[in-house]
Amino acid sequence: MARGKVQLKRIENQVHRQVTFCKRRAGLLKKAKELSVLCDAEIGVFIFSAHGKLYELATKGTMKGLIERYMNSGRGAQPEPAAVETQPDPDTKEEINMLKHEIEVLQKGLRYMFGARAEEMSLDELLVLEKHLEIWIYQIRSTKMDILLKEIQQLRNKEEILTAANQHLHDKVEENAEITNLATMITNFPQPLTIQNEIFQY
Repeated sequence: MARGKVQLKRIENQVHRQVTFCKRRAGLLKKAKELSVLCDAEIGVFIFSAHGKLYELATKGTMKGLIERYMNSGRGAQPEPAAVETQPDPDTKEEINMLKHEIEVLQKGLRYMFGARAEEMSLDELLVLEKHLEIWIYQIRSTKMDILLKEIQQLRNKEEILTAANQHLHDKVEENAEITNLATMITNFPQPLTIQNEIFQY
């Protein structure tokens, strides 16, 4: 069954957005590694999450070396600082302020959870903290499930090895038993009758 076309727009549900980010980030890094191996390409990837966490990948060497190579290529040459008027983008400024506020709320929430109950939290702050806790719980459970699946697979592999070894030993025991039975049959075989040479007269 063909998958439906995903509409490219911001995911409103924060938990779903975080899950999608984790899955697609892993897929992007995997594709970058595959492209590097298949085509002998040098690839550098920077990813900043919505919370400002940095993820990076340098398929060959270091990210610093890739950046230096990019800067030396000419495309990465930056204009002189005096020639650039740094005007902060309103959207960027607003996003930075939102991230700062979110970090402050999370820090306050951590202090609240670890005993600093004298510092009260508003309903909005508690809702933000609750959303992040849901994301963290999902990530913890997902990581725990991955670890459990790996351990189960390792136990299955050990079981297959032990089963094969047990079968081999069983076959050896049966083979030795057959040889022992054959030897017993040979040694217990009655001696042939011997008839003395006599001259029969009629």
